[in-house]
Amino acid sequence: MSCRLSNTINNELASLSSTPFEPYIFRVDGPLRRENVKAYEPEMLAIGPYHHGKSNLKMMEEHKLRVDGPLRRENVKAYEPEMLAIGPYHHGKSNLKMMEEYKLRNLQLLLKRRNESSVDRYVNAMQDLEEKTRKSYAESIGLGKDEFVRMMLFDGSTIIELFRKFEDGTYEDDPIFKLDKFGNILRRDLLLFENQLPFFVLVLLFDMTNNPNQERNIFSSTLMFFAQFTFNRSSVPSHDVDHVLGLVYESWCSSFAATLSSRGNFANQGIRWEFIKCSTDLREAGIKFEKATESSSLMDIKFENGIIKIPPLRIGDSTEIAFRNMIAYEQYKDRSEPAYVTHYVMFFNCLVNTPKDAEILHHRGIIDNWLGNDEAVSTMLNKLGNNIVLDETTFCYSEVFNKVNEHCKRRRHIWMAKLRRNYFNSPWSVISLFGVTLLLLLTIIQTICSVLQVS
Repeated sequence: MSCRLSNTINNELASLSSTPFEPYIFRVDGPLRRENVKAYEPEMLAIGPYHHGKSNLKMMEEHKLRVDGPLRRENVKAYEPEMLAIGPYHHGKSNLKMMEEYKLRNLQLLLKRRNESSVDRYVNAMQDLEEKTRKSYAESIGLGKDEFVRMMLFDGSTIIELFRKFEDGTYEDDPIFKLDKFGNILRRDLLLFENQLPFFVLVLLFDMTNNPNQERNIFSSTLMFFAQFTFNRSSVPSHDVDHVLGLVYESWCSSFAATLSSRGNFANQGIRWEFIKCSTDLREAGIKFEKATESSSLMDIKFENGIIKIPPLRIGDSTEIAFRNMIAYEQYKDRSEPAYVTHYVMFFNCLVNTPKDAEILHHRGIIDNWLGNDEAVSTMLNKLGNNIVLDETTFCYSEVFNKVNEHCKRRRHIWMAKLRRNYFNSPWSVISLFGVTLLLLLTIIQTICSVLQVS
């Protein structure tokens, strides 16, 4: 026994390195850690053994993501459905279960419209896409095969039927759309980044149930349903889209991308630039603001002859949610293109720091305020800019920013702005200045005449 123990210890001694090992990766100790626990823990990516396998970090193993911690914490409710769960992430939540019967009734309407009595061919079609659909989500989905296929069919048929009812003008018969409030909530839920079905599922169901005598396609039907959120409904994507949110995103950005390309702005990528000041400071420096009425894109902002021309933006209850989910989508999509919506939000984030800044843009017709007051607008726009990852080399407005900053550096523009503000800001000021100037001239003339008479 003692011999075996001796051999074990001798082997351990022999295995020691000739030089003592000194570790250099430690856990942060208690007192430091308690000051700010989150400062020492990863939010997205686990490296090494200390945080390996944590449930909130497992999604990175497949490199496909949901809305991450920093973005989510800014406004949790902006990413979660209020009424209708689509896809697996919010499937089965107790506050959303009441809509399961609504989904079943929409499937019944789909079959009735097609004069079909069985779901067999639709179930078979969804089963063929089940594995591909699962791989579209960031996390491992706990639903069994049958439950997952059921979800695909129920959710997909509900979306297709909603689009068709709206296109046919029969949506007013839908119990949800009889009340405007619920209809708006439903649209909101269908645009959430985490509340999506892959678009190839919707394309298949649409094609399987489409009337060959009607010239319709899933793209135009989707954009018609979201008319209040879209800006370029005439364009149909020439490439695959990821989901409903992705298609609406294309309608926001496609014309602006084409405009940038035609102007050669993409050739300016990588140029150095600095953020511009808020609208109050810019006005002090002689910059004017003007509503652009001829632009085909919400994001087509220009700077010409000392004037920033901005297409009008309506800000209402759904604006923040739409922007947040577009930004979340951009954070995880292919970085070969600029993050158009993120850059647009950052532009307004620069212009609006206070309610006074929002008031200036509201007065010029650039912001159409449906929130009730300028403070609510400034608060929303400021929060939208938090925790955004911005690629400086592809910023869409780098040229505009540089031109504005260059204009502000010229002193004569500042002097002229102060002159206009202090002496020409109202008709009475102009009249008073004219009167004082006239009086001064008359006094000078009188003095000259007196001198001449004496001579």
